Amino acid sequence: MRSTRPLPPVAVTAVDLVRVVMPLVRPFTTSFGRQTVRTVLLVRIRGGAADDTEVVGWGECVTPAAPVYSEEFTDGAALVLRDHLVPALLRDGREVGAEHVGGRLRHLHGHRMARAALEVAVLDAQLRAVDRPLADHLGAVRDRVPAGVSVGIPDGGTDALLEQVAGYLAEGYLRIKVKVEPGFDVAPVTALRGAFGAVALQVDANAAYDADAPDHLAALDALDELGLEMLEQPFGPARLRDHARHAPRWRTPVCLDESIHDAADAADAIAMGACRIVNIKLGRVGGLVEAVAIRDRCQEAGVPVWCGGMLETGIGRAANVALAATEGFDLPADTSASDRYWAEDLTEPFHLLDGHLAVPTGPGIGREPRPEALRDAEVERLSG
Repeated sequence: MRSTRPLPPVAVTAVDLVRVVMPLVRPFTTSFGRQTVRTVLLVRIRGGAADDTEVVGWGECVTPAAPVYSEEFTDGAALVLRDHLVPALLRDGREVGAEHVGGRLRHLHGHRMARAALEVAVLDAQLRAVDRPLADHLGAVRDRVPAGVSVGIPDGGTDALLEQVAGYLAEGYLRIKVKVEPGFDVAPVTALRGAFGAVALQVDANAAYDADAPDHLAALDALDELGLEMLEQPFGPARLRDHARHAPRWRTPVCLDESIHDAADAADAIAMGACRIVNIKLGRVGGLVEAVAIRDRCQEAGVPVWCGGMLETGIGRAANVALAATEGFDLPADTSASDRYWAEDLTEPFHLLDGHLAVPTGPGIGREPRPEALRDAEVERLSG
């Protein structure tokens, strides 16, 4: 991370895992399933600052309820945090900083989303102790970030999709990302292009297409004719060779999401010609430290990046917005306003203004759960 000012560690007194259930304002459907509610796992760090005042830090684990996006899922994240990650973090002492997380957990494999939540919670506590915003710590170069919106596959088909997109454009979103899958791709996206002209439009396949299926490739070829900003993750996460094999056939840049777990993955994908854009999700890559490392590797190669989202509450969204405000994140992010997903967010909501979200300026991530919202949504609390 960019800050040259070292942060004092936090003397951790407790790590709480707080599970909340929040209904979405409308179902969100992708090629791997349909969600009507989000079961969210929050990590709360409680500890003492250098002056002995109590500080609290929050992080959000972005796992889905089932292992559909990746191998990670919420019940598994709670278990691995409680039984493995938190004990390992505290094993060598309760004086902890975000810079310790990677080293103390190095002997444990995987579970990047759980690690990311723990890292952000520790860093949030550290920054609150010195009254410093996360965006400042990361070296943010803007005080607001351009916002895109991710549109799931609607129950009502193309007509419902057109209605939803019209509403999001009226609200001011600067980029529309549409989820696609075989059978719901060329016709609805063609209808969008016809209805809304030159709007910035991209598609996200979430690895739904088979690189050796002629009908799948024909659909992707047809999408390539629609002037899209990017084609995101058409093939499976481990299929870098398939992406490299087919990317040159399209004018539309291929963007990789699920395939990129760290800076080495990004370097390999770029060297192979598997992508021309990278989506960085701090949960998917294990936290802010690795997210910045991927951004740096992509910048060196001249590859654009943007910040993706995972239906976060205001806790996770605050960290995303701070990351998206740093140098190199020049494409609109999946940092939609709170009301895109929630009738009531856990935190003070994020609002869309002229197509942008304001970067939080408060200490730490700049958001924390409102007590009444947390009380209404909380279903379980475990202590680490």
